[in-house]
Amino acid sequence: MKAPPRPNAYRDHWSGQLSAADVGTHVRLAGWVNTRRDHGGVVFVDLRDRSGLVQLVFHPDTAPDAHATAHQLRSEHVISVSGTVVLRTPENVNPALPTGLVELAVSSLDHLAAAQTPPFPLDEDGPLDETLRLRHRYLDLRRDSMRTSVELRHALVAAMRAHLDARDFLEIETPILTRSTPEGARDFLVPARMTPGSFYALPQSPQLFKQLLMIAGYERYFQIARCFRDEDLRADRQLEFTQLDIELSFVSEDDIIDLIEGLMTHVFAVGQFPVPPAPWPRLAYDDAMLRFGSDKPDTRFGLEIVDVTDLVRGSQFKVFERVIDGGGVVRALNAGPRELSRAEQDALNPIVARHGARAVAPIYVSATGWRSNLEKFFSPDQVAAVNEKLDAKPGDLLLFVADTQPVVAASLGALRLELGARFDLIPAGRHDILWIVDFPMFGYNDAERRWDALHHPFTAPAPAHGETDLSFADPGRLRSRGYDLVVDGVELGGGSIRTHTPEIQSQVFAAIGMDEAEAESRFGFLLEALRYGAPPHGGIAFGVDRIVAIIAGHDSIREVIAFPKTASGSDPLTGAPAPVDEKQLTELGIRLAPTAPVRPAG
Repeated sequence: MKAPPRPNAYRDHWSGQLSAADVGTHVRLAGWVNTRRDHGGVVFVDLRDRSGLVQLVFHPDTAPDAHATAHQLRSEHVISVSGTVVLRTPENVNPALPTGLVELAVSSLDHLAAAQTPPFPLDEDGPLDETLRLRHRYLDLRRDSMRTSVELRHALVAAMRAHLDARDFLEIETPILTRSTPEGARDFLVPARMTPGSFYALPQSPQLFKQLLMIAGYERYFQIARCFRDEDLRADRQLEFTQLDIELSFVSEDDIIDLIEGLMTHVFAVGQFPVPPAPWPRLAYDDAMLRFGSDKPDTRFGLEIVDVTDLVRGSQFKVFERVIDGGGVVRALNAGPRELSRAEQDALNPIVARHGARAVAPIYVSATGWRSNLEKFFSPDQVAAVNEKLDAKPGDLLLFVADTQPVVAASLGALRLELGARFDLIPAGRHDILWIVDFPMFGYNDAERRWDALHHPFTAPAPAHGETDLSFADPGRLRSRGYDLVVDGVELGGGSIRTHTPEIQSQVFAAIGMDEAEAESRFGFLLEALRYGAPPHGGIAFGVDRIVAIIAGHDSIREVIAFPKTASGSDPLTGAPAPVDEKQLTELGIRLAPTAPVRPAG
């Protein structure tokens, strides 16, 4: 805090900002009792407010009334005090405290509120049960670690606003109650009381509204937007979250990337998070999936994946041959000189099995070839060629997976991350940042036997590699004009150039199996707007929670959200979600379906 508080009956200074320059000044402070100590008649209290701590001293001879009341104080009592700032004696100086050179000799004390004993210590930052913390989040937020996270979040969001404001962006709010549209996750639905049987949806993102703002001619928009997705929670996912939403007109991919590199350089500097200077590398999606098995690769360590399909083709190893004959691939990574026991090797199989692969084939490199019972299935030339491509040396452990291309990429990508963590391969203090570009436009949904837009259906498609014309004859060949920003294996944000003509937008809808009637029913307002002259436009959205978490060094975004949900989606503080009164349901025209009884186990 820079500005002093406005003087009133409770305070005229911040506790954590008193210094030697204030010695001799009469001040009034207010806050919570952090700790209390009795030392031979003199009472010491550490007073805490949002700015930090300062030591109060109560002398029985100079302030007997205040001293008597101080004996009754306990942790988290709320008080207001006045007194004179004095220097601490040399032996009592606390160099670990910003106010450690001074203390307040209290002359008067107002005891404003008592407090029950907290269910966990607030002056310690050790591990605590998360449900207990969230049940008493108002207490948890008093702890230093949480206050630091909340203040960091404010500083980063303020930096975003200031940077964009200086570049002629307008902050514009978009609706929270809107229409349900398919955007990749389940919508949260809100019944419309005045239109029985109809529902609003909470926005998964402001995507369509920000495009309408571009059509409306506002050209540069941003918003710190609340978004809602009814999906399973993870450490980096909440049912409601905040994103920095940006859209610009008359731009290309390079314009947006250049803008974001300036913005995020500023944000990282405010957060004191060291990343390499911009411009940041760009990696094509296909290369990322081949080399790292992920479209959000952690490039801080090696163990890159290599395709060896052609090198092992024609071997006597039937597992590989069946996969190759079926159109699959064989890929491997060199784990380096890692001597794993048989049990440790077998423990790698569940890692890849979670992503659809059957098993890992481990092979050790020897001075003469491979130290493995699999060596007999491969010719000496094949062994030599694989070793050369993997830069393998005697003692190295090679790990192979054979399956369809998506399964192999995901499996080896997960295995690579597991090995990087297990063997502590990430250099301390290193942070890598890069763009992922040149995504496919569509992916085939085998379960529903149709094409899906891999980002969203408003992303502009690009011609297949080596072609100039935009043909929808084979949707799987089309690329997209999308881009993602990745830091340390975490996707911070993603966006795209948008489709700005109704003709192309209709073709995209048709490619994902949406006929003209359905397209008009769901997105007629967008298609109509596009017919009134839409500029080329594009944008990007960043997860604010993820940005703060990664800069703060937290694995979970719950550590940087004031009032988050648990991993199960519940709120221990308020008890949400909870049943509502029958009267409320009746007003909305809703009747709950009976739930099936739960059968006892066994």
